[in-house]
Amino acid sequence: MMTSRPFVHLHNHSDYSLLDGASRVSDIVELAARYGMPAVALTDHGNMFGAVYFYEEARKRGVKPILGCEMYVAPNSRFDKSPNGSIADTNNHLVLLAENLEGYRNLVKLVTAGYLEGFYYKPRIDKELLDRHSKGLIGLSACLKGEVPQAALRGDVKSATRAAGVYRDILGEGNFFLEIQDHALGLPDEKTVNTNLMELARKEGFQTVATNDCHYISRDDAEAHDILLCIGTGKKVSDRQRMRYPGDQFYFKSSEEMAALFVGTPEPYDNTLAIAERIDLTLEQEGFRIPRFDVPVGDTVESHFEQVAWNGFRERWRSHGPAIEAGGRFTLEDYENRLRREIAMIREMGFPSYFLIVWDFIRFAKERGIPVGPGRGSAAGSLVAYSLRITDIDPLEHELLFERFLNPERVSMPDIDIDFCEARRGEVIDYVTSKYGRDNVAQIITFGTMKARAVLRDVGRVLDIAYADVDRIAKLIPPTLDATLEKALEEVPQLKEAMAADERVRALVDTAKRLEGVSRHASTHAAGVVIAPEPLTEFLPLYRGSKGEITTQFDMRNCEEIGLLKMDFLGLRTLTLIDNCLDMIKKQLGISIDLETLPLDDAKTYELFGRGDTFGIFQFESEGMRDILRRFKPERISDLTALNALYRPGPIRSGMIDDFIDRKRGKVAPRYEHPALKEILEDTLGVIVYQEQVMQIASKLAGFTLGQADVLRRAMGKKKAEEMQSQREMFMKGAREKKIPEKKAKKIFDLMEHFAGYGFNRSHSAAYALVAYQTAWLKANYPEDYLCAVLMAADSHPAGTHERIAQAFNECVRLGIPVLPPDVNRSQANFSLEQQPDGRTAIRFGMAMIKNVGEGAAQSIVDSRAGVGGAFETVDE
Repeated sequence: MMTSRPFVHLHNHSDYSLLDGASRVSDIVELAARYGMPAVALTDHGNMFGAVYFYEEARKRGVKPILGCEMYVAPNSRFDKSPNGSIADTNNHLVLLAENLEGYRNLVKLVTAGYLEGFYYKPRIDKELLDRHSKGLIGLSACLKGEVPQAALRGDVKSATRAAGVYRDILGEGNFFLEIQDHALGLPDEKTVNTNLMELARKEGFQTVATNDCHYISRDDAEAHDILLCIGTGKKVSDRQRMRYPGDQFYFKSSEEMAALFVGTPEPYDNTLAIAERIDLTLEQEGFRIPRFDVPVGDTVESHFEQVAWNGFRERWRSHGPAIEAGGRFTLEDYENRLRREIAMIREMGFPSYFLIVWDFIRFAKERGIPVGPGRGSAAGSLVAYSLRITDIDPLEHELLFERFLNPERVSMPDIDIDFCEARRGEVIDYVTSKYGRDNVAQIITFGTMKARAVLRDVGRVLDIAYADVDRIAKLIPPTLDATLEKALEEVPQLKEAMAADERVRALVDTAKRLEGVSRHASTHAAGVVIAPEPLTEFLPLYRGSKGEITTQFDMRNCEEIGLLKMDFLGLRTLTLIDNCLDMIKKQLGISIDLETLPLDDAKTYELFGRGDTFGIFQFESEGMRDILRRFKPERISDLTALNALYRPGPIRSGMIDDFIDRKRGKVAPRYEHPALKEILEDTLGVIVYQEQVMQIASKLAGFTLGQADVLRRAMGKKKAEEMQSQREMFMKGAREKKIPEKKAKKIFDLMEHFAGYGFNRSHSAAYALVAYQTAWLKANYPEDYLCAVLMAADSHPAGTHERIAQAFNECVRLGIPVLPPDVNRSQANFSLEQQPDGRTAIRFGMAMIKNVGEGAAQSIVDSRAGVGGAFETVDE
């Protein structure tokens, strides 16, 4: 039977499913649109991880998104977690759909409580909780695992009727439906349940609705889904006793396919559309959800923000102003005009509270001696951020643009990422949690996906292919972060040849391609924290991880999409290293070093860079970078900024770095297509290195505002043809008005478009170049202290503790710094400095470095030694 009547999928969930992940959600919505379905529902098992992605994708394609969840309902209380086995095995399924915003908020609270209160094997709610949060929800009796279907399967009409009645009473008349499923497999249990539920509906006046249990997108995904089940449960395809789904019918069916299954019973089919038409849910909100910052009595947030910004600027000017005016590039008036413009823009965009919040927790960190980085990302382009000591980079001196950070032409939440000392980052998060409320602050979830090499190995294990054979194929995948099987097939001929020669390899790769990108696990984002003006459960569901940590169920991008304030509290081990070094210098030599007043023209430091003597130097340690440093011979901080921006795969492959070095050495003369470009590009020898330079060129040569120029810069980065054509026309029009010849303007635009693909954020590069300079200055001027600090940080280095210690030891030998073995009478717990009779400073191994002596035992030895006031007796053997 064919029909033009639309069907609405109300039961599409992801549990050991090929529907996991943003790309799969997009595929489902695309298919629904192709089938002409007016709406589609996403009902993940126990969670709402994909809700925002799904909502956005559906709205983009003109399909109504229905947000829901297939809940686990505890048979008794959600708090009952008796370890008798039955609690975990008898959780009942229940599908809940949000009819409106009130329903969405109730669904969020239920899903959150499932993890935070009821978790026992699965995130569980109970009927008492459902009764409290039932408004705005539509309930479906779920698949065969539902309470009502289970009773129907047993033939227990009385229990089925009672359970259905309870759900109807809780959710309200007309809000509870009995699900009818037919997967065209002739399953006896399905037939029994459907017959009994239809009879129950007829007798008791319940409405029925047709659903389809979806675990994969298309019918030919069934085998890949079976392999995914094996990966998730640790089984092999050959295992006889394992979880499996029968047949190949658990896919996303069309309206015609579903209509054919319900010939003669139109009500369940038609009710899918009836339910969809009732759904009236819009998630978009006006403005951003920023917590209100408490200000002194008599002040407004806006006036207090302005006052703090000006006070901070005046402090900066007192210490740095004389040198700036002596340099002759900028005047006090230049700074004041820039600050007024930024303050006005921040106020107009509604972000004073945001800046005060960040200013406050950074002030907290600095007052407690927690090292904070000088800046990160585009925020370093803000004079307001510099005045508030959120950053320590002067944006005028470094030619950084505020509009690269905040663009009035494209209003979005500011994004200030902050580096903290890795060892003490948690103290800042604790402060924020205490200040804004534990219910209002949480870390952000992140999802690990199945990557190219890993998924090949997983599939190979499940298919029982010899490990050596799978490993050989996996190693053909390039070891890059963006590697995919599709790319590998294009770039690696040996992979295609192996598939052609061996049918097992073809099956391995084909199946792995279907599984690649599927979400594998949830974990806590390394840095992301969300801060809300109200309890977070007013906006999103929360999740409890395997270690008890509480995070959002929406990832970082989705938290931003719903307007919440997201902050990155990053741990940077280099800040800990610098802090340890400064502490040693103070204790050993009595010298206090203020990094803010560090001279940026130290000859010894640039000589160190020029020699490539950069072991232990932030961002400049790799062999490739050392070679570039020896060839380039940097002479100023802007050289380090440029090299930091250029040392990336794109510029390296394109030959930009070699060209840049040739220009520095005088082998190639800088060329400027127009005299106006010299002012913008002279610092980078005529090469467009930074995104900000693209913006400056558009502003200078075509009259773009800096906000418009940032939109152009983004368009060039995305390479969208239609948008690029519009931007090109706008640029050419502006260039004509500036009397720039058509041919010249076209060539300049083409150059901008070419280099925009390689351009880097100057603000970020400048901030990290400053950290690199600080580490190099310390090594050049206090090598013993610095290398001792490097050794102290060895246990947190990615290379591994032993390898890092060996590298640092070799560097000490090269520089003639003595390294002394552990000594029970002289060693501290960690590495330490020790004066030698010949006047040299040596580095002494710590007690904790001795095999099988942990930090606690080492510290106890040191404390005991100090306590008895004397040394341990040693015996020479």
